Amino acid sequence: MIGRHLRITGRVQGVGYRYWLLGRATASGLTGWVRNRTDGTVEAVAQGPEDAVARIVAEAESGPPAARVDRVETIEQAIDPLLTRFEQRPTC
Repeated sequence: MIGRHLRITGRVQGVGYRYWLLGRATASGLTGWVRNRTDGTVEAVAQGPEDAVARIVAEAESGPPAARVDRVETIEQAIDPLLTRFEQRPTC
């Protein structure tokens, strides 16, 4: 099990990106969260089996059809055992 913190830049707010990522991560059985940031980026934490996390990171680079992803930054993230599902969090 691995964890990754993602920061997605581009046209990723107002285009359904959070909901799209939430659906993809949930379907992959990942735990974590996703939220908009006031600077216009989207931030997420994904944790689960290595192959599933790698797949969601790769999918994050394209996003839904209306999005334009310029960059996905990822860093290792410690596993949080309190995360039991993938959820949406408020903007920060």
